[in-house]
Formats: sequence, C-alpha cells, structure tokens
Amino acid sequence: MARIGFVGLGNMGLPMARNLAKAGHEVRGYDLSADAMDAAAEGGIQRAQSAPDAARGADIVITMLPAGAHVRAAWAEMAPVAEPHAVLIDCSTIDVETARQVAAGKPMLDAPVSGGTMGAEAGTLTFMVGGDAASFAKARPILEKMGRTIVHCGEAGAGQAAKLCNNMLLAISMIGTSEAFTLAEKLGLSHEALFEVASKSSGQCWSLTTYCPVPGPVPGSPANRDYKPGFATALMLKDLGLSQQAAEAAGAATPLGAAALALYERFAAEGGAGSDFSGIINMLRGTSRGG
Repeated sequence: MARIGFVGLGNMGLPMARNLAKAGHEVRGYDLSADAMDAAAEGGIQRAQSAPDAARGADIVITMLPAGAHVRAAWAEMAPVAEPHAVLIDCSTIDVETARQVAAGKPMLDAPVSGGTMGAEAGTLTFMVGGDAASFAKARPILEKMGRTIVHCGEAGAGQAAKLCNNMLLAISMIGTSEAFTLAEKLGLSHEALFEVASKSSGQCWSLTTYCPVPGPVPGSPANRDYKPGFATALMLKDLGLSQQAAEAAGAATPLGAAALALYERFAAEGGAGSDFSGIINMLRGTSRGG
C-alpha cells in the first residue's frame, strides 16, 4: 500500500481521501479548516500539521484546492520536501498556464475531476490527466481508487484543458436542456413526455438523462432535492470563467461558452450561487431562487 499525502479536504477532497484510506492506503491529510481535519480523522485519515508535513515521506502527494493561487503556494512549500520518487498530483480545477508552470521540472500530473460530490463519495469520478506517461502509469492505481474513468489526455496542462472544454460543453447543454423543458411547460407538454422522447432521440445528452433539471424523470438528480448542489453554480461559474480565459488566450471563438458564462453570472447574482447549476432552469422560468 502507498503512503499518500493529501492537501485540501473540502467537499471533494475529503471523500476522495476517505476512499483512499478505505482502500488500505496510509493517508496523511491537511486542511486549513479544523472542522475538515476532524472529519478527516473520523474517516481514517492521519492528521498532518501542515502541507509540507503531509508531503514529507509520501509516495504520492495529492492536492485538491480552490484556485491557481492556492495550488502555486502549496506546491512551492511541498516540492522541496517531497521524496524524489514521489508522484505529485493536482486534482484542482485551475487555469492551464498555472498547471504547466507548477509542473515544470517535476514528476507532476494535473488531474482535475468530473462527477461532483456524488461521484467523489461513490468513487466514480472521471479523471482528466495531463503529464508524462511514466508518472501517469504510477498514479493510475491510486486514481482508480477514487474514480471509474481515468483518461491520459497528454502532456502537462492537458488535463486542465480537457476539464475546461468539458465543463463549458456541460454548461451549454444544461442551459439548452433547461430551455427545452421551459418551452415544454409553456406548451402543455409534461416533463415525462419530453424526457421519454428526447432521451431516446437526437436531443439526448448527459444533462438530460443523468442530471435532468426537472424533478421526476431522473430520481437521483438535484432537481428532486430542491437543487441542493452536487455541483454548485459558483463552481460552474469558476470553470466557465477559466474556459473563456483559455479561449481568449488561444484565439478560439466560443460564443455559446461566452453566453453561458453571462447567464450563469446572472443566475449567481440573483441568488443561485449556492444552488446546483441545474437550478438555472428556475431563472429561465422567471422564478430564480437560491440554494
């Protein structure tokens, strides 16, 4: 079993670290939040006193942090004390350029995830991984304890690029799905009827069949829990901002991505930041509400 240092024990990081501990790995975790540290200890995770303390002596070091600035700061502290053989993995969602800068000269992978808190709890996350093939091969058995789909996307930064493209597409498709249901309601078509047709026709997509934005057709979707977040609007807004930053830097035309960013900014401003991102259907109906 591996010795794993895990820094960032929030809504995503904590269940990921717990799954590693359940798999029999020795996990030492650190978070700035005392409550998170207490919850981690209850989940079989050893307490580290700092980020460098978590990294010291570990075979694998993992971070799951809010933004690029936090990632840079954490790895600046941990890289000097990490074991030469250790594989370093950042699972945060950050900008591509920061991922490349942090990885420079290190056996490091950028491995952002998709699947939300439900996927983190269930160990069914998708990992989009950038970095060298040798480090990926070493990390894969560890990632498989936290996720179901592990994809090596290319060199450093490729994981972040895949995540930003995927989540831009997800935001666009959720808005389109929500608009379709909103129109169906106005036309007197039931949710069940539209779902039955679209889920088996050309309108089929993940936002419809797995994460349906109306209650009923997909019992596990947040729409059945008053849009309690599996993936909060604030996080989607962050990812859309990063996607548009990347698009501008690359000279890529993403008009629907830009429109999605504007709509989610409006939804967040109207009180939806804490709701699941599928709750944007309420704004489209003209009845926006927060979480």
